[in-house]
Amino acid sequence: MSVLSAAGAAYVVATLLFIMSLAGLSKHETARRGVVFGITGMALALTATVVVTVQEASTRGIVLLVVAVVIGASIGLWRASGVQMTTVPELIALLHSFVGLAAVLVGWNGYLGDSDRTGAAVDIYHAEIFVGVLVGGVTFTGSIVAFLKLSARVKSAPLVLPGKNVLNLGALVAFVVLTVVFVIQPALWLLALVTVLSFALGWHLVASIGGGDMPVVVSMLNSYSGWAAAAAGFLLSNNLLIVVGALVGSSGAYLSYIMCKAMNRSFLSVIAGGFGIEAPSSGDADHGEHTEIDPQGVAELLADADSVIIAPGYGMAVAHAQYPVADLVHRLRERGVEVRFGIHPVAGRLPGHMNVLLAEAKVPYDIVLELDEINDDFAQTSVVLVIGANDTVNPAAAEDPASPIAGMPVLHVWEAGHVIVFKRSMAVGYAGVQNPLFFRDNTQMLFGDAKERVEDIIHAL
Repeated sequence: MSVLSAAGAAYVVATLLFIMSLAGLSKHETARRGVVFGITGMALALTATVVVTVQEASTRGIVLLVVAVVIGASIGLWRASGVQMTTVPELIALLHSFVGLAAVLVGWNGYLGDSDRTGAAVDIYHAEIFVGVLVGGVTFTGSIVAFLKLSARVKSAPLVLPGKNVLNLGALVAFVVLTVVFVIQPALWLLALVTVLSFALGWHLVASIGGGDMPVVVSMLNSYSGWAAAAAGFLLSNNLLIVVGALVGSSGAYLSYIMCKAMNRSFLSVIAGGFGIEAPSSGDADHGEHTEIDPQGVAELLADADSVIIAPGYGMAVAHAQYPVADLVHRLRERGVEVRFGIHPVAGRLPGHMNVLLAEAKVPYDIVLELDEINDDFAQTSVVLVIGANDTVNPAAAEDPASPIAGMPVLHVWEAGHVIVFKRSMAVGYAGVQNPLFFRDNTQMLFGDAKERVEDIIHAL
């Protein structure tokens, strides 16, 4: 068997491993296995690529390959080894930017390098270059903006330029026109122009989306990175990149659609950079006074409770409170109290963020339920503990048509007998919208670090 045939077979196996990885990641019980499949597939694909390169490339090419692998691996290990669970979303956004930049560089290399294509194949090839550069450029700058917003290096509020929708549509029309011109008469200045256009479009698309929609943006950029990889695969005639890029692109797009449904957002509007989505405001309505409670009071409520639901959010991740929360759950269940978790699809900054945190703390999978599985049970629940969640438990979404988050599916925690909200302060959530839940008669606020307060409750129990 020739080296190329062996590499092709390795690519097929790697593709199957990636598909098995996606299937495994769809369930808690098989997630670890799915990660192993993904790692194995990537290692196999890289090995096959290195072997082919060593066989065909010059000494200079081999040296460049080794240098690139060493630099990439070093950066990856450095960034991933020190990342906290709370910063995983921004790390993923940053990694997406690398995929986009790679697609742009592959497109430029495709134009500047030699090509043995003739006839109509040349025109198709030039169109592929333009598409690859556009998708890659949008992914690159869009991911950078998402990283800056998620890491709080820039404000999360949406950028609202005059005629922003016209700007986005105009950029797409300009891209189509430039593509036709480039296919008819390729020129370096056209490629440079579309690169700048793609960078500007990517920046504006994500900058126009507010912080409340950032979980959708992360999954959307995941989709973009997949299509960028597929575009690079066409330029490089690499079937593995094409197939895997299509897998990532389509799965990311479907995940974005699911997230949009969970937030009552239009999928097309988010992709278009916030069509019809206005910047949310915190509101000036007077909701009255809130009521405070101490850990001893919470412990007494829990001791008398028949059923408890915990609604976690990003604040739990920031405080690293998942471990004492798991301990509290264990102690309550030993007392015969029914304890479950209600997970909103966009709790945290990334789809599945809370599920991973709870799995890390060894919380049983069978008591971690999604919004649609548990929402009808709040009315029969004694106590709800809202730990670090805000927008996902806001009753304004269901009761106030004028609210910026009106129509967004939320956890109906206010229907329970008692609601305890763990917060550091009365500040609004990531979407910038005030939460009337904090001022309801059956709601009491427990201020302070979530981890410390949960430990205080355990001690009081």
